[in-house]
Amino acid sequence: MKPIRYALLALAVTAFSASAVTFGGAVDKTKLVEVADILATPQRYLQQQVTVKGKVTAVCQKKGCWMQLAAATNQPTFRIKVKDGDMVFPVSAKGKTAYASGRLDPIEMDLESSRDYLAHKAEEQGEAFDPASVTKAITLYQLVPVAVEITD
Repeated sequence: MKPIRYALLALAVTAFSASAVTFGGAVDKTKLVEVADILATPQRYLQQQVTVKGKVTAVCQKKGCWMQLAAATNQPTFRIKVKDGDMVFPVSAKGKTAYASGRLDPIEMDLESSRDYLAHKAEEQGEAFDPASVTKAITLYQLVPVAVEITD
């Protein structure tokens, strides 16, 4: 029984690396919007269906419920997030290209949460951070996808 299980696992890994893997419905590439455009004017895209494309730079290690996408070198990353269990993104997606279609949602933070978040980001980057430098609360934006396609 074990050899069959391992063979199926090998087939699944091969299939993932050989072609696109989809989650949810079909990705609508006609609504492709540059991540830089969304981040520059997020209000323009709120509560609308859009599609983004980027290289997967991180995946939730625990439940596969989010991925971080990098659209271009030296650009901010962009997060896509689903409810736990709605879609489970594989850790092996890191380094691959992903398309995600969904709705852009704001995450409004209070001042303390903003400082905590920015301190965490600075720590991840190995940068110094002064909490007193943050004087206004921030709003983050993430895409809640209904469809995701991961390709090589």
